[in-house]
Amino acid sequence: MPDLKTTLCRMSPWWDGGFSLAGVVPRPRLLERVRPCLDSRDVILLTGLRRVGKTTLMRELVHHLLVERAVPADRIMYASLDAYPLHGVALEDLVDEFRKLHRHPFDRRLFVFLDEVTAAADWEQQLKGLHDGHDLKIVAASSSASVLREQKGFITGRSRTFEVTPLDFEEYLVFRGIHLRQADRPLVESYMNDYLREGGMPGYVLTGDDAHLRQLADDIISKDIAAKHGVKAMQPLRDFFMLLMERAGKQVSLNKMGAVLGFSTDTARRYLGYFEDTFLVQTIGRYGKLNETLHSPKKLYEADLGMRVCFTGFRDVGALFESYVFQKLRARRPRYVLEDGAELDFMTEDGLLVEAKYGTELRPKQRQLFESFPAKERVVIGGVWDLAKLEPKPDDFLRSIFSKPDSMAGCVREPTAAYHVGTGRGRTVHYGPPPGKMVVTRSTRASF
Repeated sequence: MPDLKTTLCRMSPWWDGGFSLAGVVPRPRLLERVRPCLDSRDVILLTGLRRVGKTTLMRELVHHLLVERAVPADRIMYASLDAYPLHGVALEDLVDEFRKLHRHPFDRRLFVFLDEVTAAADWEQQLKGLHDGHDLKIVAASSSASVLREQKGFITGRSRTFEVTPLDFEEYLVFRGIHLRQADRPLVESYMNDYLREGGMPGYVLTGDDAHLRQLADDIISKDIAAKHGVKAMQPLRDFFMLLMERAGKQVSLNKMGAVLGFSTDTARRYLGYFEDTFLVQTIGRYGKLNETLHSPKKLYEADLGMRVCFTGFRDVGALFESYVFQKLRARRPRYVLEDGAELDFMTEDGLLVEAKYGTELRPKQRQLFESFPAKERVVIGGVWDLAKLEPKPDDFLRSIFSKPDSMAGCVREPTAAYHVGTGRGRTVHYGPPPGKMVVTRSTRASF
């Protein structure tokens, strides 16, 4: 096993001039959110779903420091704390070894990137000790929502948290290498259908290999849930995950879910919490008085559309679109509205009432509730162009679709045209242009 010095040198290749962002597709909006915080002493906490791009964002921040701020390479360290050679190594010892390697005096400001920080024991206390006792700019990342919920006050007031989310539609176009002009406007809805099918996990968007999503789901279940919480029976977790994907976009009854799978409501509640902790699913409550909220079922949404489609098949496009609208609204803390049997999708904390209707119309009872329900603003999202209504500056949405990105990636392809579809479970669909051109082949339904 390599010693500590060798491990750190391998994890920080820029010390030897061997660092490159070749092959990395930038996410400039995400980078712009985080980059200004490099100037403060606050610890930057990056959270989000496994393989969503947190490590890549760290690499982009390192590149920014090296190239745009001309920070000397030997003042930047990266360490992935879930690596076996670093198991049990105290963060203080890592930083001391870093200083010793490059002969940094104690009062010199250094940049420390700590991936999978929750793999370290008492990570909150250790981060507090580094923050308070050293002149460091710390960027830490974890795939566990415990970063948000279990800080226990140790780094309260000393940190800024950013969630790295799957690609949105505009970023998806960039990752697919798709450049649209105003004349291509009729193609946009076809590409939106592609996005609703494929989702926004960067690795999957770039490769089209649904084994990536199957492995991701298995890693989340085995590493982030079973290993962390001491769950020995894996199959019930896998069955619960499949049921969550089937119920995405609907109200969930923990009593019924437990009954279907043969375990108690308390177990179903605990399992749901485990999956929420990994960022794989999110739930929202009912809008209304506290009593109504507490006694009404929650509504469930998946974090990534491609994950849902991979395990349940591509169906109910309207429900997939509703899930995407939820992700666009999530920062505004939406809840669903239910009155007299009529349901509306979202009422945000700041008073925006939203109903997602992908190419369909509100039913009469829905329309009556939509028009009469007290709200500061009402919006029906009927298709891709209506998404601009959710942006602070609607014109920015149009520019992001039709402006040529700085970096193109992946393979440029035409909107989906399924020219051959098999049948049955695990059927295969060949996407893209007719035979003779580039074809992406992927499964529309997967299982463990």
